[in-house]
Amino acid sequence: MTTDFLTRRKLLATGGVVCGAALVTAASGLVVPAQAAGLAPTRSMRGGANNYLPGAPIVERIGSGGFRMTGTVRRAGDGTPLAGQRIQIWAHTTEGHERDKRSHGATLTDANGVFYMDMPQIVPAFGQPHAHLAYDSGDFETVFLRPVMSSAKDTGLEAHFVLQPA
Repeated sequence: MTTDFLTRRKLLATGGVVCGAALVTAASGLVVPAQAAGLAPTRSMRGGANNYLPGAPIVERIGSGGFRMTGTVRRAGDGTPLAGQRIQIWAHTTEGHERDKRSHGATLTDANGVFYMDMPQIVPAFGQPHAHLAYDSGDFETVFLRPVMSSAKDTGLEAHFVLQPA
C-alpha cells in the first residue's frame, strides 16, 4: 500500500483552494482541515539583497511589461494573509540591469495578501534567470528572496513570503 502525501507542489498543480478552515483540491475532491498553525517564517535567500536599493517607489509596473511577478504574503504562525504590505521587486531584464533604478519598483499586497508586478522579460544574469524581491517595511523582519526561473523563456515567476513580526 502506498501513501500519497499532499505536498504544496501537488496542491498548486491540482488547483487546490482554501475555503474557510478547509482545503479543497479540485482534482480529488479531498477536504482536509487547513493547517497553518506553526507556519515557519521565510528565511532570506543567499544573494537576495544583491543590488537592493532602499525606498524604491510604488509603481504600476516596471518598464513595458510582458513578464509577471506574483506571490503572497502571510504572517508566520497562523498563516493569515497580510494586506497592504510593501514588496520591492528588481531584476536583470530586456530593458535594464538589476543595478539600474528603472529596474526597481514596489507594490502593495491586496486584501488577500496577494501581490503582482508586470515588468520586462527577465533575462539570465550570471547564467541564471532570476528575480529579487524584498519585504522591507518594518512591521515584520526584512526578508530578501532570489527565486530562479526554470527557463529563460518563462513569462512569470512566483515568490511567497511568510513574515515574522519585527
